[in-house]
Amino acid sequence: MSLTNKDYKTRLIDEKINKYLKIFGAISIEGPKWCGKTWTSLNHSESVSYLTERGPRDLAKVDPKYIFNEKRPQLIDEWQLVPSIWDSVRHECDSSKEKGKFILTGSTSLSKELEEEEVFHSGTGRIAMMRMHPMSLFESGDSTGDVSISDMLSGNVKCKYIRKVELDELARLIIRGGWPANIDIEDIDVIPKSYIESIVTKDIHERKDRKRDTNKMRMLIRSLARNESTVAGNDTLVKDIEEYESGEELIESRQTIADYISVLESLYLICNQEAFSINYRSSQRIGKSPKRHLVDPSLACASLGLSVEKLLNDHETFGLMFESLVERDLRIYMDYLDGHLYHFRDNVSGDEVDSIIEFPNGDYAAIEIKLSDGSINDAKKSLQNFYNNVKRKPKFMCIIVGHYEAVIQDPETGIYIIPITSLKP
Repeated sequence: MSLTNKDYKTRLIDEKINKYLKIFGAISIEGPKWCGKTWTSLNHSESVSYLTERGPRDLAKVDPKYIFNEKRPQLIDEWQLVPSIWDSVRHECDSSKEKGKFILTGSTSLSKELEEEEVFHSGTGRIAMMRMHPMSLFESGDSTGDVSISDMLSGNVKCKYIRKVELDELARLIIRGGWPANIDIEDIDVIPKSYIESIVTKDIHERKDRKRDTNKMRMLIRSLARNESTVAGNDTLVKDIEEYESGEELIESRQTIADYISVLESLYLICNQEAFSINYRSSQRIGKSPKRHLVDPSLACASLGLSVEKLLNDHETFGLMFESLVERDLRIYMDYLDGHLYHFRDNVSGDEVDSIIEFPNGDYAAIEIKLSDGSINDAKKSLQNFYNNVKRKPKFMCIIVGHYEAVIQDPETGIYIIPITSLKP
């Protein structure tokens, strides 16, 4: 009997957890705070030890085995608070061939120094690593799932008319984000704003390798938010901060930026989209810079003080945040499909594709993202240009739209046009 909460919403990762618990002695689920790791893990556990509570944490510091019990799988929540637990779990997995003994969750990765000091074995073959994200629209019930990525890959898409989701609804989904605790809340901006405040006042100090400044972290997060869904480099972030921020202690160096970004990465708050490498005219021209993303567009909006009304009145920003929303979902869906999410850019011609999704066998698809149907023709031209210039052709091409009333396949180009609120993996 699992410890499932009665209000638990099924997550895509549930299926993979079930599978991996039958293969490995333990699994480790990493991801940002509030994304649902604990509730999802309880859905698969028979017992739990919360290391955020002092009693279990103090016992584990004496010897991790003091908190182990026979009700398996046993969830050990926020295991990184006592890093020696990792090796003890690995040793316990070695003690017998029994599978599915432990589920570990973590919201902060260990610093390199602490990992070298406390973790002596990687856990390869015993502990499976998994990454968890905020909810996708399909998981939160905001996508009907009328069409799937797998349908497009196999060519089995059923074209149909669907309800057109209005722009204010899309803006609300962006501001709300994929935080499980925020799905049914009326005041959708409160939790993301609280999240940002927690990051800059508390979470950045969890890594005790050095002291970091709250105001500088706030400046950096705002700069990352302003550069959401772009390929801005660290030098650009420094210039951006100089342009927009005021005060005596601006972030003035690329080195400081890199250090503060590493803190956000350790909190699983950065989800950059790597560049896709493919034979496209000349490989020397292919951009290699990642596209920047915070883990959820709601954090970018909260940092910039954006509301539904402000998005509706700023079409350019709305478009970038919608792109971030779609790519958050694509990342989740491709994790489910054991694939990867990339972007593409030709540095000479400026040709680009918003998203490239790659499947386990190496097949891939090219995707453009548009907020409304007014930009669909431009997206078609962009995809056709990519198709004509790339040596290895995509298995399918797709335009994901926000404000649109149908699932269709363009008769001339074969390009699918899919509303994001109809998509599932």
